[in-house]
Amino acid sequence: MDLIKSLFVSASGLKAQSGRMRIISENIANANSTARTPDEEPYRRKVPTFKSQFDKELGAKTVELGKVEEDTSDFRSTFMPGHPAADQNGYVLQPNVNTLIETTDMREAQRSYEANLNVIDTTRKMLQRTIDILKA
Repeated sequence: MDLIKSLFVSASGLKAQSGRMRIISENIANANSTARTPDEEPYRRKVPTFKSQFDKELGAKTVELGKVEEDTSDFRSTFMPGHPAADQNGYVLQPNVNTLIETTDMREAQRSYEANLNVIDTTRKMLQRTIDILKA
């Protein structure tokens, strides 16, 4: 039944967006995590990817969280001569996390999550209405 397929497809979207929100939360939590020594790198931003796959049992495409990659953009540096991770010039490398971008990504992930949740709710109501009609 196509309604059941829509439930499973939306559930895969919920799971993928949930994983995306977890990764974004980790980035935000580590936005100020510097290294402990001048030789170490600070926290590097993680970027979630998605992959689509065909579920033979369902006969439909689903989505899942793919490989989590590291953002290769440059670190920021801040002049903090007293910091343990400061180099010989007094600069400390800062994570390549921009909290404004992460907040925007989080909002987008939340909206996608809510859209999948609305599909599930609507499908559930349609199934319930069908059952009610068959009872009558």
